[in-house]
Amino acid sequence: MKNTIALLAFSSLLAISACKKSENVNTNTDKTEAPSAAKFTVDSVKVSDSIKLNDSLTLKFSSKMLVFPEIKDKKLLDSIYFTNKNIQDFSKKGIQALVDKNKNEYFNNVKKDSKDWISDLTFAQKWYSDSSMNLKSNTNDYLHIEYGWGSYEGGAHDNYGFSERVFDLKNNRKVELEDITSISKNELQKILMKNINKINSGTMDDKGKVNNSEMLLVDVIPATGNFYFDDKNLYFHYSPYEITAFAAGDITIPVSWEELKGKLKPDFQTRMNIK
Repeated sequence: MKNTIALLAFSSLLAISACKKSENVNTNTDKTEAPSAAKFTVDSVKVSDSIKLNDSLTLKFSSKMLVFPEIKDKKLLDSIYFTNKNIQDFSKKGIQALVDKNKNEYFNNVKKDSKDWISDLTFAQKWYSDSSMNLKSNTNDYLHIEYGWGSYEGGAHDNYGFSERVFDLKNNRKVELEDITSISKNELQKILMKNINKINSGTMDDKGKVNNSEMLLVDVIPATGNFYFDDKNLYFHYSPYEITAFAAGDITIPVSWEELKGKLKPDFQTRMNIK
């Protein structure tokens, strides 16, 4: 049952936001321009709702999904909405229907699964399912979207994670690491290990700041598919437990373009104007 809830939390791609009472479902629409593309508009659908199963358990559901009125390529849209299979309607109305469906499935599944154990709860709990789809940048027709999810379903703490995706709007496809650099796996792993402490997670103990390297769970840091970039660096984003203890939170490791000098793909280097 817990796996079902976590999957719904991520697949709905919803924003982490405050929830409303179930009789006051809040549906908002935000329309904004992508940060660096004057004519590229992005719409969104938001839903926030909650129900009380009994005196011991309240369920909360929050969601946000982006809508791209100007993107028409079906394969690209399938890649953008990769956690929701077989979507046929990418319009705002279709995405709204999808979010409502995900919400109802979450509530109904927990209701059904809780029949055998809800009476055993000894104190009041608030379970939630949140996820988000956030536009981070649109530079040189590279569209960066960050997908986030969070959930609590009992236990010591909640869970959360991220997925980073960059889409090539010129060629209607998801950007892969081999589109950016020809660096070998071993070389990149060495750079990631060297740069592990460059962006501190903010973790503290009684002695002060704790370095990311002190919380590593792995001997080798893999090059995750969760990457994005700007004019200075290529960034690799790791969710809790991927490479470090939960207390470290999520970890971002930068790799500068200088460190990839001579290993960048010429087309990418030209398009990003990397010297």
